[in-house]
Amino acid sequence: MRQSYIFSLLAIIQPIASQQIWDIWQTTWDRSKLLTSLAPSSPINFVAPGANGDANIVVSDSQLFQTIAGFGATLTDSSALVLNNLKSRNAGNYNNLLNYMFNSADGANAAGLNYIRVAIGASDFSAGAYSLADTSGDTSFNSFNINRAPSYLFSVLQDIKGVNGQIKVHLVPWSPPAWMKDSGTMNGGSLKSQYVGNYATYLLKAVQGFQSKGIPVYAISIQNEPQNSNPTYPTCTMTPSIEGQIGTGLRTLLNNNGLSGVKVVGYEVPVSSILLDHRSNHVSLSAAQLEQRWLVPRPAGTTPAFLSIRQDNLVFQMQNAGNSFSGVAFHCYEGSVSGQDTFHNAYPSKEIYFTECTGTIGSDWWSDIKWYMDNLWIGSIERNSRSGLMWNLALDGNGNPKFPGTNSCGNGCRPLVTVNSDGSYSFNQEFYSMAQASKAIIPKDAGGPYGQRIGVAVQGNLGWALRVSAFVTKRVSSSDWLRYSLVVLNWYDNASSSWNPTPVRTTIAFRGAQATYTFPVGVTTLWWFAPATGSGFTDGVFRFNATTTRPQNATSFNITSED
Repeated sequence: MRQSYIFSLLAIIQPIASQQIWDIWQTTWDRSKLLTSLAPSSPINFVAPGANGDANIVVSDSQLFQTIAGFGATLTDSSALVLNNLKSRNAGNYNNLLNYMFNSADGANAAGLNYIRVAIGASDFSAGAYSLADTSGDTSFNSFNINRAPSYLFSVLQDIKGVNGQIKVHLVPWSPPAWMKDSGTMNGGSLKSQYVGNYATYLLKAVQGFQSKGIPVYAISIQNEPQNSNPTYPTCTMTPSIEGQIGTGLRTLLNNNGLSGVKVVGYEVPVSSILLDHRSNHVSLSAAQLEQRWLVPRPAGTTPAFLSIRQDNLVFQMQNAGNSFSGVAFHCYEGSVSGQDTFHNAYPSKEIYFTECTGTIGSDWWSDIKWYMDNLWIGSIERNSRSGLMWNLALDGNGNPKFPGTNSCGNGCRPLVTVNSDGSYSFNQEFYSMAQASKAIIPKDAGGPYGQRIGVAVQGNLGWALRVSAFVTKRVSSSDWLRYSLVVLNWYDNASSSWNPTPVRTTIAFRGAQATYTFPVGVTTLWWFAPATGSGFTDGVFRFNATTTRPQNATSFNITSED
């Protein structure tokens, strides 16, 4: 005999709630909503399935993929200077800016960014050339000094850490010290082979130096863009063999100095350390090509030459130093995001990180958001990346300050946030698109885990209009319901003909239940809660795991018992 009971939430101490969507964050094409919490007055319920919408999102939570490390940008010296100046000029605005970018507390009106990349020494966004050990021939590094880095860099990092204690810091050098290079300068040239072992020690001391400043290091790369030899700012070419030797030595040094948890990054491939930042031939790209980012025009049917070079490099490092590297990193300036698939298929146990892309001052807001979501915040993530980062965190309205005399970012690199001389600031499309993805993976519980990618597919006659990623976020307590999140881009704007942004009525299929929502043109992030296992529709009735604690925001529930 089957009996169904409907209880009021007020009548029971520890009820079981049906899946409901209460939390929706949205950025629309016309900017009428910018990471806006919709706070619906009534929930969107998962119910017994009916007819599918024009698009049907099918969530497969049994398919588990990579855990996401986070989203963020590079805190260059220039970014830190701009932010530090804002702090001096208008401390209230400075605090509000950092809170909106980095606060990951549950329910906060903020993006919850948590991954910061930091240069070891100077980059193309520094006030001048410097390393952390500039005394020529000092292979004992008696002159090594972490305070060669600007004091405002550490000050801003500490302030960010104060907002989000789960910040991940990833160190990467643009160049070794000048005396270690055949050029005798930090601009261009290559590392001299006799300094391979010394350079590994230099990188170890950099990690230790940041840690002495209270900045825990999550990962360290061996070399930023090791095929880039631009002579107008700090760069260094480095072969896979040399980088593999450095990575192997650095891994050992880190392990022997209590830093085994620090990841090492290699030449577009893994080291048990971490990633390799590489932007092939960036300085040769025109502004038009840079705006196309990953998609550089080529004759039909040809393969990007750098991709085959890159795969050779990866094979070499994987076969000769793979145990030293955790994985590899990609930048967006040439080729296709599908290159991540090539690497993952060859080395599925190695990690992938996406660590740099830049906006270009003057490009179109909505076109950029579509590109970022399709290629980076959905595209790179669905191709197994654990991170999503842009280039500069903050700059002024002209994309400054830059390294003196550099030709980097000729038309102006746009940061996540533009800070003006009067103390005002404005967030850019890079931030808003990234923030929508970040919202989906931030911890539900203080100090809890970040989201993990799960399976998702889009069906229906308008399925092409949506780009979707899906995540599950686990809980600190095993009895609490898990959070399931979707990030949805609706790019049905008819931009190629007559402009006509078209909302898409969509059903969401999850464990045999169905919810319905109409996605406007823009980016939407939404989530619901469900037990890890043991619930779903059977014979038209929703059954629960009766030992599971209800999620937050539950208002009513059904329990069906059989006897």
